[in-house]
Amino acid sequence: MGAVAGIAAVDVGGFAYAGGWLRPGALTPPRFTDRFEQVYGRHEGFRRNHAKGLSAVGTFASTGAGAAVCRAGVFRPGSVPVIGRFSLSGGLPDQPDMPTTVRGLGLLFQGPGGEQWRTAMINIPVFPDSTPQGFYDRLLASKPLPETGKPDPAKMAAFLDRHPETVAAMKVIKGASPSAGFADSTFYGLNAFRFTNAAGATVPVRWAAVPQEAAAAPAAQAGKDYLFDDLIHAIAQRPLSWRLLLTIGEPSDPTHDATQPWPSPRRTIEAGTITVTGVQTEAPGNARDVNFDPLVLPDGITASDDPLLAARSAVYARSFTRRAEEPKRPSEVDVSRVLR
Repeated sequence: MGAVAGIAAVDVGGFAYAGGWLRPGALTPPRFTDRFEQVYGRHEGFRRNHAKGLSAVGTFASTGAGAAVCRAGVFRPGSVPVIGRFSLSGGLPDQPDMPTTVRGLGLLFQGPGGEQWRTAMINIPVFPDSTPQGFYDRLLASKPLPETGKPDPAKMAAFLDRHPETVAAMKVIKGASPSAGFADSTFYGLNAFRFTNAAGATVPVRWAAVPQEAAAAPAAQAGKDYLFDDLIHAIAQRPLSWRLLLTIGEPSDPTHDATQPWPSPRRTIEAGTITVTGVQTEAPGNARDVNFDPLVLPDGITASDDPLLAARSAVYARSFTRRAEEPKRPSEVDVSRVLR
C-alpha cells in the first residue's frame, strides 16, 4: 500500500473525461484538476502535478534508423534542438526530494519545418492505472491523513481490491528499483503510439530514454533538493546523454493498457541520442511555460487506442490554462544557488 501511495501522482499531469469512454458528466478535465488541488492544495502558478521541476536545453542527434518505422522529420539523420524539463511527481512545488518519488522527463523536439514532437516520460516501466477513472480514484485513496501523513489503509485496500490491474502493475514497478538520481534514470513513454513510415507501413511503438551515464553511487541525500542539486552539478561538469530506444510491438501486444508490459524481447531501434547541455531555473521563456501535451505529434506518429492519451491531453490543457492566469512564485530549484 505504501508503494502505491508513493506513486499516486505518477505521470505528468493527470487524466480525465475525454473522448466518450466514460459516462458523460462523470469525470471532466476541471474536476480532475480540482482533485489534484484537493489532494495537494492550490499552489498558484505551478503545474498541478510534477510541480517541482527544472528546465533544460539540449539536442537530439538522430541515427536515421528510426526512419525505418516513422517518416517524422526528427528521425532523419542529423540533429534538432530539444527543450526539456526534469521533475518530481506530485503537486507540491517545494516537496523534499525522496529516492522513491517518481521522476519525470518532458521533452519537446523541435523538428524541421516547425514540426514538434512532445513527450512526457517517467522512470517506472508501466503505469499503475489502465483508465482515467482508475487514476482519479487512486489519487483520492492515496491522500495522506493529517494525523499520520499516510493514506487511509482501509481506503487504499478497498481501491486495490477493485483494481487488480493496479496490483499487477505494482509488482512490475517494485521489481525495477529506482536509480540514484536523474542522470542515471531510464525514462519510459509508457503509452503505445502508432508509427508510420514513408511507405505507409504502420507499427505499434513504445519508447524509452536509456542513460549513457554509468550507475552512480547512492546519493548522500543531503538537503531538501539533493536530486536536483546533483543534476545541476553533473551538467555543470559535462553534458548528459540518453539513448532513445523505440520498441516495436507485435500484433498481439496490448496498445490500450499502460499497466501491461510488452513481452521481452521485442525488436528495438536505437533512434538517436538525447543530450542535455544545460539546465535553468524555471522562468518565462523556458520549459516552465511548455505544455508537454503527449498528443502534440509530428506527421508519422499517431495516438493508439489507449484511453489515457486523450485524457492526459485534456487535463494538461486545463492545468496549463489555470497556471498561465495565476501569479508566479520563484521555483524551489534555483540553479544559481547551487552553483555559487
